[in-house]
Amino acid sequence: MKLVRIILVIIVLALSTYQLITRNIELMPYSMFFLGAYMLVTGLAELQKDRKGGFLGCVVVSLFLFYVSIDAFIIN
Repeated sequence: MKLVRIILVIIVLALSTYQLITRNIELMPYSMFFLGAYMLVTGLAELQKDRKGGFLGCVVVSLFLFYVSIDAFIIN
């Protein structure tokens, strides 16, 4: 679980850094999708630690990020 979180963080940081340097926002849906996946994995890790509040918050944020990224994929 920890390895998946590290890989997702590296992907999000790489995409975000590229977007900041090039001022190109066409990859924004991808970075939001991977950030949503990171939040979902973090929520599942919180659930395994028996922290229901952290799980619920992470899942709500990840669902919102998935919705926004899918909406951006459909618009573009």
